[in-house]
Amino acid sequence: MTFNHYAKIKRILAESPDGWYIRRINQPTKAKNFQGKMVEYAHYYRIFDVHDEVIKYCKFQKIDRLARTLGVESSDLPIVE
Repeated sequence: MTFNHYAKIKRILAESPDGWYIRRINQPTKAKNFQGKMVEYAHYYRIFDVHDEVIKYCKFQKIDRLARTLGVESSDLPIVE
């Protein structure tokens, strides 16, 4: 079974108090894909708690994949500018 970072984020958020939100960070980043190759992205997302602190391990690149993992529409995610 392969590691699924988005499933880990789902578990973390399930244990986090309500009020978390997502912020898009417009800086380039790199991540390994399932084939082990490095992929570059122009931006990434971070999830913050109700106290505006970064939630550990909640950095990701694909908002649609997070929405699918959480079982919601992308438009329903709490994304702030």
